[in-house]
Amino acid sequence: MSLLTSLIRASTQFQQAMEKRQTPATGPEASAARSQGKTVEAELTDGDDRFTPSDSNQTDLGRLKSRNLAMADYKQTVGQDLAFVRETLRHKLAEYNLHPATTLNVSKDENGGVAVEGKIADKTRALIEKDLNVNKNFKEAFNRLSVNEPTLDFMDNALKLNQAYGVNNPLLDTLISENQQFNGLQDLVHRYDTMRRSVSAEQIEAAGGNTRAYAFNLNARA
Repeated sequence: MSLLTSLIRASTQFQQAMEKRQTPATGPEASAARSQGKTVEAELTDGDDRFTPSDSNQTDLGRLKSRNLAMADYKQTVGQDLAFVRETLRHKLAEYNLHPATTLNVSKDENGGVAVEGKIADKTRALIEKDLNVNKNFKEAFNRLSVNEPTLDFMDNALKLNQAYGVNNPLLDTLISENQQFNGLQDLVHRYDTMRRSVSAEQIEAAGGNTRAYAFNLNARA
């Protein structure tokens, strides 16, 4: 399945899921609202779409919203934590007389602590892991990265797919508020986390996201 086909399929599935979650209203008030809606619809001419955005208008709106995202600011914020985490790990390699190119993998354990893996002696690995867990600044930076970087990666990939294929991405639109005041990085992180809980892993991956647990790799080879 091509990337474009996967994206279109994911978009369709997401729209269908959202429609199923909307329970139609019932009762006298709902009937009155439907009657009023039919009256308004009858008054509009066939070519009058001022009040019903066409697919093209909806796509333009999505692109307008995404253009207003402060991606450079988001990347700078995440980049600061990335640099701090990377530099701290490099200092640990030097402190324990390990080769500068030694690969380290840092992730969260079941209790939310820092877990370290790598091709080093178990005793040394345990010491580095202990040091990182008592380093408050490192833990805070790593915890921010574990939620901020996946959100930023999803948005960046989704924007590139949109630009490459010209397909509006409803998953990305779900993240972005029309009010730029509510498009801070933490707002987007919260909505991305909610979205991941609401849709399937296949939809997230097709739209440019990653559903795997977060891990930071130092000196890892692709």
